Amino acid sequence: MTQYLHYLGSLDEGFPDPNTALTQPDGLLAIGGCLSLLRLQQAYQHGIFPWYSEGEPLMWWSPSERAIIELDEFHISRSLKKAARRLNTRVTINTCFADVIHACKMQRQDVEGTWITDAMEQAYIHAHANGLAHSVEVWQDDTLVGGLYGIMQSRVFCGESMFFHVSECSKLAMWALVELLKANNGAFIDCQLMNPYLEQLGAKALSRQQFLTKLKESNHQSVDLSFWQARQLETPYDATPSD
Repeated sequence: MTQYLHYLGSLDEGFPDPNTALTQPDGLLAIGGCLSLLRLQQAYQHGIFPWYSEGEPLMWWSPSERAIIELDEFHISRSLKKAARRLNTRVTINTCFADVIHACKMQRQDVEGTWITDAMEQAYIHAHANGLAHSVEVWQDDTLVGGLYGIMQSRVFCGESMFFHVSECSKLAMWALVELLKANNGAFIDCQLMNPYLEQLGAKALSRQQFLTKLKESNHQSVDLSFWQARQLETPYDATPSD
């Protein structure tokens, strides 16, 4: 299939076929458009996500290789179980989305720069207010010590970013997310780009076509997203000691 860089026009025009994305840089599909609620809905339905830095044009991606976590393949190490017991945390969902995305933004900005621009931050806060974006929060007493956020409109949770202020607490957020999705007919977690951290958690790489096929199958199956009602999770994960 011919590769080309598409310049987005109106919302009615939609996105081009992800298989037309460039190989260099890998996965760059389109430039322009906006971060409106409808545009984000369209993007994630087709396995496309925005990724750019402050001062750059808005860029949309569908990489040739995609990292996902199958819910039954999430790796729970002994050290993570020990951390869950030692840290005495509690987990909530959708209680402070704006704090979570801002913490993700600041952690990456301090270390390596961030793709969570001011416009991106506000767009996802708006998406959260409209039931499209969700967060998982990990607390020690009343202090937010870890969390993650992403998009969910079908059976697939599209993870965007995570953070921790206490070691292991982003992993605890992911563990709680996996158990939440298992209990509510979730399919898998889209992690976008593979890295060593995700590999530790059991992520695997799929080709673009494999990923799009799985995504399409999941989009065709309905799911009741009311389980994202803001609340504390009473039993977010089982930290029973391993034998």
